[in-house]
Amino acid sequence: MKATPLALAAVALVALMAQSSAFAINAKYAQQLERSGCTQISEGQGCDITKTKAENAKAGFVNEAAAPAPQAKSTAANPYAGQWVAKSDSGATVATIRIDAKEHVWVNGKQVKAKRSDGGLMFKTGTITFRIQGDRRLQGEDSWNDSDAGTKGQIVSE
Repeated sequence: MKATPLALAAVALVALMAQSSAFAINAKYAQQLERSGCTQISEGQGCDITKTKAENAKAGFVNEAAAPAPQAKSTAANPYAGQWVAKSDSGATVATIRIDAKEHVWVNGKQVKAKRSDGGLMFKTGTITFRIQGDRRLQGEDSWNDSDAGTKGQIVSE
């Protein structure tokens, strides 16, 4: 019995649908990110996880040597200001976030557009959407979600 192209296409489609599209960050990958100074986002932009932090810094992906920007402090008028870190379930850094007193937002050193929505500040880079809750009394509600990988996690203040 000979398989038709339509039957082969159907089998391939079923096989693709059976695969999970959600990828979890594993310990080895987290160690590579830590050693290289890359984040999941900067890796997608060319940061090489097989290189050291120094090598990636030379290529412009790690900027630890730069003088830190003045830190804005979270206040009742602007609860978003400050340094934030998006973390995976394993504790690896997914992104570093800086928000100034005028609600200008930088993710991994690149400025992104942000808007207030439903009591929080929302912004996006690539397939990752970040949301920081405006009411600082509410704990554990600052989060990120990667719509492509199906992963999500918490954002914590530094």
